[in-house]
Amino acid sequence: MQIIIAGGGKIGAHLASQLCADGETVTIIEQRAEAVERLRRSCPDCTIIEQSASNPRTLERAGVHMADVVAAVTGQDEVNLVVSMLAKMEFSVPRVVARVNDPANAWMFTPVNGVDVGVNQAEIITRFIREGMSLRDMLTLMKLGRDEHSIVQTTVKPGSKVEGMPLSQITFPDQTIVVAVDHGGDLIVPNGRTVLRAGDETVLFCSREGRDEIRRMFA
Repeated sequence: MQIIIAGGGKIGAHLASQLCADGETVTIIEQRAEAVERLRRSCPDCTIIEQSASNPRTLERAGVHMADVVAAVTGQDEVNLVVSMLAKMEFSVPRVVARVNDPANAWMFTPVNGVDVGVNQAEIITRFIREGMSLRDMLTLMKLGRDEHSIVQTTVKPGSKVEGMPLSQITFPDQTIVVAVDHGGDLIVPNGRTVLRAGDETVLFCSREGRDEIRRMFA
């Protein structure tokens, strides 16, 4: 896939690094010089454009006409919204994903404004579609901008403590929410009756302190 990432901060850099490792063609747009230098070190296989992503000419230079996905993940909602509108309405990009920094602005990040998937950091949006980008790729966008909490993806190992158990009977660390479960390619939003099976890819929102315990439970 041809992917353009607007924003080269922590989220953008992590997303780009993972996608490049998966063999995707990635272009990052970032106008801060210090961030560009970090990106050149951490994402050597990505194309980096040191300009404003909200400029249509910058998007054209990044190859927006050939892009399969545009991900607007800057720390400014107004920039993400402008990039999304340009990508979808001006350049007809098939998939547009946008980061929502302020929950009060979430109502604007809709298909009417060019956003296919608005990733709301406060609510942990789980209704994303697996077109074009894999579950693992999409999860990267959902990583929070703070270190206190994060999204964790882990696979249920055969013989683990949680294998064969419904979620309602599993004692998770405090401040843990099971966001999604991938049963062999079928992505579901779970409830208490959902039974975890070996091989299930499970997505959890958890505190920093709970991450290691969760991984032990699933190992």
